[in-house]
Amino acid sequence: MRCVHFVGFRDDRFWAAVRVFGRPHMIHHRWDARAKREIGDDDVVVFATGDEHQPVSRYNGPDLDERLYSELLGLPWIDDKA
Repeated sequence: MRCVHFVGFRDDRFWAAVRVFGRPHMIHHRWDARAKREIGDDDVVVFATGDEHQPVSRYNGPDLDERLYSELLGLPWIDDKA
């Protein structure tokens, strides 16, 4: 399954990215070893700033699975780019 990953979003740019790429499957708070490990060859990665060549964070941050998060809140998961 092709997934959309958002990396490093903390402001209104998140919603701009959603309008362009659809809702993310995974949200990575920072570019870290865990984010690099979880991204597949066919996945789409959207960075708030920088790209995959930026330095990897020394510490792993928490990640969110948007599908699970929506389910916990009782919201329907809508994959508008599928």
